[in-house]
Amino acid sequence: MPTKVLTNVFHVDAAPEAVLDHLTTPENYVGLSPLVVEVRDVDRSQPGVVAYTSIERFRFFGVIRYDNAIRVTLHHDDGSVYGEVRSPGRIRMAYRFSFTPDGSGSRIDDRLELTAPWFLLGYAAGEARKVQLARARILAGRLAAVPR
Repeated sequence: MPTKVLTNVFHVDAAPEAVLDHLTTPENYVGLSPLVVEVRDVDRSQPGVVAYTSIERFRFFGVIRYDNAIRVTLHHDDGSVYGEVRSPGRIRMAYRFSFTPDGSGSRIDDRLELTAPWFLLGYAAGEARKVQLARARILAGRLAAVPR
């Protein structure tokens, strides 16, 4: 199956520890990803791993609503959060947020590797890119409000 890699590098005014804390809390993904409207069934029973169900809401033609339930598993260490998402339609997305100190805040390298059937890859990659860019703006705004 074909694959598309999407990358984005951006800065947030928060220490790497605050970035790690925010990105390892599943409830924070509601609104962080413009598609995610709900998070449920959070499981933190394994060290360094957080598993949960994320509900992504898609709208087609402005009126047809589709709620896509996906199982997400995040892994994390001191400098990154990563994992894979499996979605219906044989769409798979591996992701990694790597963060390092950068001046008074953190540099974030956001990498998505999307795999999908050829007829879905363009649409899926376009939606993933919109989410990736919005997530950078939203995360920067949220973390700017975190006290240091």
